[in-house]
Amino acid sequence: MKCQRCNSERVATVNGKSSDRTYVLIGDKEQIDYVPNDMGIGGGDYVNFSWCLDCGQIQGEFPMAKTELENDDESNDG
Repeated sequence: MKCQRCNSERVATVNGKSSDRTYVLIGDKEQIDYVPNDMGIGGGDYVNFSWCLDCGQIQGEFPMAKTELENDDESNDG
């Protein structure tokens, strides 16, 4: 795999099992739950993503739409 940004071949992949104790913080919104499906880092019980060791780019489609965590507070306002 080559980096989508700098074309380096130094792309690392992380895979891990997290269960329901994944901590996510976006601004002042936090969640301790399963791995979010809508952040490009895996989903459910599993963390899975790749990033370039040369430029730091996480591989995937960007920008991403607002996440469920970001939208949850907006639907509860008012």
